[in-house]
Amino acid sequence: MTDQTELDTVAFEVVDHVAWVKLNRPDKRNAMSPRLNRRMMQVLDELEFRADVGVLVLTGEGSAWTAGMDLKEYFRETEAKGLGGTRGAQRESYGWWRRLRWYQKPTIAMVNGWCFGGGYGPLFACDLAFAAEDAQFGLSEINWGILPGGGAAKVATELTSFRRAMYHSLMGENIDGKTAVEWGFVNEAVPIAILKDRVSEVAQKLLTKNPVALKATKDAIRRVREMTYDNAEDYLIRAQEAANSFDNEGRKEGIKQFIDDKTYKPGLGAYDLSKQKA
Repeated sequence: MTDQTELDTVAFEVVDHVAWVKLNRPDKRNAMSPRLNRRMMQVLDELEFRADVGVLVLTGEGSAWTAGMDLKEYFRETEAKGLGGTRGAQRESYGWWRRLRWYQKPTIAMVNGWCFGGGYGPLFACDLAFAAEDAQFGLSEINWGILPGGGAAKVATELTSFRRAMYHSLMGENIDGKTAVEWGFVNEAVPIAILKDRVSEVAQKLLTKNPVALKATKDAIRRVREMTYDNAEDYLIRAQEAANSFDNEGRKEGIKQFIDDKTYKPGLGAYDLSKQKA
């Protein structure tokens, strides 16, 4: 049985087909502990195939998105258990980040405050990211004598340039949400007062898209980044064929509404999902 303390580390609600998931340790700036990591995997399991969930938003309670890994509970206490304890804690944290990267539904990081260190793992795992203008992003590991592990260094080099990633990692200086946009860590930064409204707007637009196409597209973007052009071309052909065989009615309906019904234009929005055959 999962104890209540562990259950309380993550909170969520589903509103208008959007799952709002909150890291819920505000007194610890939502630092990720083993208990939080275990609970996040359970929450992702519960929400992934729910019919009333079309988009998942990950945010934090209070003034932080997440301050990274809990230094006491994640590092000191698990290291005291030896290599087995360390490896177990890593499996739990990296496990839900990996799960989030390949999630069935589109995911959005809503960075409402601090995003440090280990927080770069779930940041990269989410498909889209929006931040408060005054949110703080930092790889502070160098300041207390370790390297940015757990995938953080990889995330930095994936999302920004080599020189910026190197400076960010070596200096241990924070950047704000506006700079995070410039560097490529997030899509947009807006005042905190309208952050949830902006994320809600994006989520509702995603809900108008074909869910099979959304899943195939987000997987494709992640996969082809590591491929040669020829390999990516071949992968995308096969992925398109697989998506069509799984949901060819959706493809047919979109083409019908454009060519025959002339009720929509692809460049200006999505076709009407309500008219698609089951």
